[in-house]
Amino acid sequence: MSWRPEPANKRRSLWRSNRRLGYKQFFLFGTFFCLLAAGLFFGYYAALASTFDIAQVGQVPERNRVYDRHGQEIEANIGAAIEQITFEDLPPFLVKALQAREDAEFFTHSGVHLRGLVRATLRNIKDKKFTQGASTLSMQLARNTYEIRAKSLHRKFLEIALTYRVEHHYSKQQIMAGYLNRIYFGVGAGHYGIQDASLAYFGKNVSQLNEAQCAMIIGIIRGPHIFSPWRDLDAAKEQRDQVLDRMIAMGFIDADEKKRIQALPLGITAPDQSSTANSYAIQAVVRAVNQSIEAEEIQRGGLKIFTTLDMPWQRRLERELQSAIRKLESERDHQAPTLANYQTGTPAYLQMSAATLETSSGAILALIGGRHFPHSAYDRSQSARRDLGSAFEPFVAAAASQRGRPIFPGSPVRTGSNVGPDAVTRIARRCGIQGPFAENEDLYRGAVCATPMEMARALATLANRGQRTKPYLIRRIESSAGEMLSQGEQESFPALTPAAAKEALQVLKPAGSADHFIGATGSEREAWMLRLGPKGSTAIWVGFDQPKVIAPADRLARFLRDTLKRLE
Repeated sequence: MSWRPEPANKRRSLWRSNRRLGYKQFFLFGTFFCLLAAGLFFGYYAALASTFDIAQVGQVPERNRVYDRHGQEIEANIGAAIEQITFEDLPPFLVKALQAREDAEFFTHSGVHLRGLVRATLRNIKDKKFTQGASTLSMQLARNTYEIRAKSLHRKFLEIALTYRVEHHYSKQQIMAGYLNRIYFGVGAGHYGIQDASLAYFGKNVSQLNEAQCAMIIGIIRGPHIFSPWRDLDAAKEQRDQVLDRMIAMGFIDADEKKRIQALPLGITAPDQSSTANSYAIQAVVRAVNQSIEAEEIQRGGLKIFTTLDMPWQRRLERELQSAIRKLESERDHQAPTLANYQTGTPAYLQMSAATLETSSGAILALIGGRHFPHSAYDRSQSARRDLGSAFEPFVAAAASQRGRPIFPGSPVRTGSNVGPDAVTRIARRCGIQGPFAENEDLYRGAVCATPMEMARALATLANRGQRTKPYLIRRIESSAGEMLSQGEQESFPALTPAAAKEALQVLKPAGSADHFIGATGSEREAWMLRLGPKGSTAIWVGFDQPKVIAPADRLARFLRDTLKRLE
């Protein structure tokens, strides 16, 4: 029997059948491996999330404690809130306001808003960076509790896994309350948690807030630094109105209700004036802590913050300066503004600022930024650049000594003329004075500006044999478990020779246990005192925020001498 080839149409049919079978097998195997990979992927993150203590979600951070250089605790509010609220403490209007502003589908989603997450992911891919987060309240609670900063895909997946775990163990009501207990609500005293913020801003418990206050406090959440009603009331009101607009969009209120709510009293309170937590020194500590460690560490609470402040000296310096200035004010025109008769607006009374540094290390022992912190939180000790006048003479002398030229105490022009403005400016900068500087012989008369902190540092450079140190305020920060999180480091470099530094100090005059130099501008608008004593190098400035004559020259000199005696 002879062989015959199969018909072409039968061969094509068989080939198609085999190809379909191959596609099906490929699809089945592909699906299996995709499911296996997905299972391993989700299993890995679920297992990783299970290693976290779920009980932490319901725990409020411990208070952060601050200590001075003697180990004595200082009253300060840095970071974590103390008082916890429950969902039952929240006004129903506040719940709706939070839902409208931050998470519209909070009560219906499973913890992760999948559509929003996909949309944010596509946007991030397009932008090639994490510009969108699509975080729900549940995700933010998980992130804040476990300090997960979602700046990578791994951290984002871990955050999502932890969110599902939180949703499994806690009710929606507990999640919302936990979220509000942990978040930051604004500058001033470091308010963490809605109860603390409510008491601070409105003087009442969160359960007692009216609708306008509810909308405002929810509006603060997106920008606590810039929307704090203490810092910018108009911006805080704008956020209140945006929250109300979102509530209208969701059908929670209508336009007429918005107008009624806008007319309700806000009752914003002033910062607590009786607490030492609201002071220039403590706010400097807050800034230094924020620069030293991550915000998540601060929010976690339980920190021990050891500062360089010498609180007995800090209090004495404040007390004696206030007393001396009150005496000077009593001798001025009785109609002139004083701290006692100040009402509102920009402080127009006589101001002061001061800084004391440990000469050998640069540790900040005291810092005074003004007369009265609640009136003006502006820190003049580190930010206000004022004319030095005759107080610049020690640094003219330092430049002359560095160049081997003679010093003529009391005659800075004669001293400076031997070295020139450029050399004087160069040495002053090396000592820590930033200027600006005059470029002619007016420089020798003190045509230069500096802050009290710069002057304290420059004076310490002369007393420290020409070694300039970097001022620092934080000695160390420890976690609640005793782990070292940050440690202050002493830094120094040679600014001028030891011989030149020693010789420049001859223009200071002895007074009891300290050497000093008192000076003022020729216009009597700025008064300075430099003091080298057992507590280190101190620079004190007295004047008005808007420069004007402080007092006649003889009375101003008497005031400076009286202030010096008070500090002995």
